[in-house]
Amino acid sequence: MLISYSDFEKVDIRVGKVMQVENFPEARKPAYKLTIDFGPGIGIKKSSVQIVDLYKKEDLEGILVMGVVNFPPKQIGPFMSEVLTVGVANEEGKVILVRPDKNAKIGSKLF
Repeated sequence: MLISYSDFEKVDIRVGKVMQVENFPEARKPAYKLTIDFGPGIGIKKSSVQIVDLYKKEDLEGILVMGVVNFPPKQIGPFMSEVLTVGVANEEGKVILVRPDKNAKIGSKLF
């Protein structure tokens, strides 16, 4: 299915910095709860991510990630996820985070 460029422009994907990582034992599948800073105008948001197979909590704090910031919040068990942190599957189907270069500005929009 083809979409127009104006459809793509509606999806607001931004650079954020992971500030905090917590275990999410209530999740049906192993997951972390991330607190991500998307900078002025968007601020601090929460996200649930199923990446425990490939990432340790201590390796995630301070990294840059990409997230869709204009989806409505989604209830995931007792947790309200405010952004969709984006990733791609590796050969085993496990999620690899989409990460910008370290010089990307927090809050920058993907275009």
